[in-house]
Amino acid sequence: MPLINGFRLLDIIKDEHVCAGAYNTTDLITTMGILDAVEKSKIPAFIQIAPTNIKLSDGHYRYIYDMVKRYADHMETPVTLHLDHGKDFKDVVAACEAGFGSVMTDDSRFDYDENIKHTHEAVQFAKGYGVPVEAELGAIAGKEDDIVRADNKYTNPDQVLDFVDRTGVNLLAVAVGNVHGLNLDPNIKFDLLKKIQDICPVPLVLHGASGIPDEQINQMVNYGVVKINVASDLRKAYIQAFGKDYEERKDRFDLIDCTLDARKAVRDVVYHKINVMNKLSPQEVH
Repeated sequence: MPLINGFRLLDIIKDEHVCAGAYNTTDLITTMGILDAVEKSKIPAFIQIAPTNIKLSDGHYRYIYDMVKRYADHMETPVTLHLDHGKDFKDVVAACEAGFGSVMTDDSRFDYDENIKHTHEAVQFAKGYGVPVEAELGAIAGKEDDIVRADNKYTNPDQVLDFVDRTGVNLLAVAVGNVHGLNLDPNIKFDLLKKIQDICPVPLVLHGASGIPDEQINQMVNYGVVKINVASDLRKAYIQAFGKDYEERKDRFDLIDCTLDARKAVRDVVYHKINVMNKLSPQEVH
């Protein structure tokens, strides 16, 4: 199945009552590891990349699109290619022009009205490409690529309806105690998440899932969360696979075997996350 539009993926997620993982890639091997697991699970998913990681492709979003599309064309499971944390309007433009099926404009660093202004601009542009837009209300602590935020500015439920109405956004990323990276302890405030679910007219997104315990992740599908982002766990598994191979034999030069080990490590993490998000045991996944 070719890469599909994000609106179509959201419809499939709703119909199947599943929670889609959104897995960050950086290169071919990470991409193949992610999509290996998605295809094995048969659970629809997002594969995504942030602008800070486009530098590995010399800044060309089309390279990422072509790479992901080549694999997805041979899959049965629906997948959408998503721009993660587009902090500059030019990145939203570049991703849409490259064929991405959905985008995130992250203007949470601005004050409330400025966030609305920039988000609305991105939504209006993306309409021309027919793709959904994700935005963030509140601000999530931790390290997201090269950007560090020390405090967690929780999403204010009283602002949710106004924000969605004035921006026209299609997905809302919330700050409810989740954190980016693996160096901080998340503390999900499920009472806050429930308040937001009851108010918000669009599906919710949870960032920073790498550090959240499994027993909390598998509750998200019941709180209106349709997309859960995972990045740090994948990168850690990738790097550790190469490190393990090197430590076992420091004179080795068989790059192929080491790379295949890294691909498998990424696949195993993604497959586990899919099971957890959807309250499945491995034997329940085809």
